[in-house]
Amino acid sequence: MSIVVKDLSFAYGNHEILHNISFEIPDRTLVNVLGHNGVGKSTLFKCILGLESGYTGTIIINGHDARSLGIRERAREIAYIPQTHSSVYDYDVIDVVMMSTGADLGVLGQPKHTHVERAYDALNKVGVATLARRPYTKISGGEQQLVLIARAIAQNARTIIMDEPTSSLDFGNTVRVLTCVRELARQGLSIVQSTHQPDHAFLYSDKTLVIDDGRVWAFGDPKDVITSEMVKAIYCVDVEVNSLYGDTVRVCVPVHAAQHGKQDLKST
Repeated sequence: MSIVVKDLSFAYGNHEILHNISFEIPDRTLVNVLGHNGVGKSTLFKCILGLESGYTGTIIINGHDARSLGIRERAREIAYIPQTHSSVYDYDVIDVVMMSTGADLGVLGQPKHTHVERAYDALNKVGVATLARRPYTKISGGEQQLVLIARAIAQNARTIIMDEPTSSLDFGNTVRVLTCVRELARQGLSIVQSTHQPDHAFLYSDKTLVIDDGRVWAFGDPKDVITSEMVKAIYCVDVEVNSLYGDTVRVCVPVHAAQHGKQDLKST
């Protein structure tokens, strides 16, 4: 298993955020995490990443107790792609990617040719190697997100955590990023990403984890988990879940919008 979480609870002071959460994520799996704002998704990620240590329960990352991992050891097991990232300096894209290889270097160590090759290989995997010598701050938001994915790949971690990786992207870049992420899972990585779009889970994920009020509401195959009842309970929106292409694809259609569309057609 890539990640095993058992009886995880976490609180900020007296305010409990996570309540006895348990789930297991297999290797080579893409998991989408759903849940409305403020239910604990980001806090869950912080606990798994070691950014919050005051939790109770157990987190196992690739067979290692998360509490026992030092910074370098953790970097070899798990990578993190934040929701937003701003670079203060005009580092070239290749340098931004190479920054993730530091776990292999000692204090004041200098990157070697193998680190440069690893960075270029990662950029090739996500299809943006041509940007290698461009300033990171001068490329588009979608390109930046692909570069961050390349940086996570170059880190050589077996598991990647992504916090709403497409939240600020246009439709085209969203498709490109999610397609890339799905392919990386097929190649052997385990990837956990949060999203607010159930359709993304239908289209790209192997498993869907639904968090509500700091608890696991459901976990399993997207077709079993994402129902009109679930969307109503979690997001307070009425939807119809419709299947396309012989049920190889499903989509959530807001009932209110669909009804108004029918009324508009009748009035013309």
